[in-house]
Amino acid sequence: MARDTGTDDSRVRIRPNPKGNRPRTKKRPAFDDAVGALVLGVDRGRYHLLTDEGVPVIGMKARELGRGSRSAVVVGDRVGVVGDVSGAKDTLARIVRVEERTSALRRSAEDGETAGVERVIVANADQLVIVTALADPEPRPRMVDRCLVAAYDAGMEPVLCLTKADLADPAPFLSLYEALEVPALVTSFVDDEIRGLDAVRERLAGRTSVLIGHSGVGKSTLVNALVPGAGRATGIVNVVTGRGRHTSSSAVALPLPGGGWAIDTPGVRSFGLSHVSPDGLLAAFDDLHAIAQDCPRGCTHAADAPDCALDEWVADGRAGAAGEARLASFRRLLAAKTEAAD
Repeated sequence: MARDTGTDDSRVRIRPNPKGNRPRTKKRPAFDDAVGALVLGVDRGRYHLLTDEGVPVIGMKARELGRGSRSAVVVGDRVGVVGDVSGAKDTLARIVRVEERTSALRRSAEDGETAGVERVIVANADQLVIVTALADPEPRPRMVDRCLVAAYDAGMEPVLCLTKADLADPAPFLSLYEALEVPALVTSFVDDEIRGLDAVRERLAGRTSVLIGHSGVGKSTLVNALVPGAGRATGIVNVVTGRGRHTSSSAVALPLPGGGWAIDTPGVRSFGLSHVSPDGLLAAFDDLHAIAQDCPRGCTHAADAPDCALDEWVADGRAGAAGEARLASFRRLLAAKTEAAD
């Protein structure tokens, strides 16, 4: 005879439901009352924000945004925040929404367990200002090439900013990028004054610009001159290695006096580009992209690619000297995508 083990039996324990009797739902709140804000910096899980009303606020990412690189909130992002947005001391707002990005500067890991994993560094910037010294330390063209690839992939306009022109002639270095028609700014440091700074200010005014470069090239010095009171740390170049010391530890958006934003980034020694495809890079070259439509399927467009339409374009004279130079420059960038920066 079966024993009665109903709920009246003292031997039966009823576990309470800690979540209550509310049915589960995948519907998320719309947060229609969220305040718009710009992400200025990220520090150990806390986000420095500037609301559309001009109030500086500290925020954290809401759990519903998820975790991992795909849900990362980065400098330059436009976000929606709720909670305490007064900016008062010891208050914390909550980032509940990330607006669609107009551009995304990415880099990818090239070794270790995370090889090939890409992450966004900066969002919604107009141009990438590649800062490189003409001497002390010596310029590294392959690193510049990789930054150019990253800019084209991000849909950002690249700009070369050459420093220390008082130590070396910029013409030989600029000749490497003449066919790419990359705008160039040249500065020098003479009598405790940065010459060429007005041209840099004019180029950055009213735009959101990311400044990137090797440590020791004078990037932080340039930022401090552009944004009085920025207080970005500056360093010196090691006389043995010829490399600079990392002086900026995280990206930060700084308001320019003439309008616009300068986003200073940590000094870089590598820039992973495994996420960039040959066709993605080719799309930045309108003239070459049009010719490449006649390439065989799966063409890599590299110098050794069989039956590449770009080679035929050069061989039959349609490209001319200018087109041939641009193709050579494109293939140099394509090779730089897989080469380590020197």
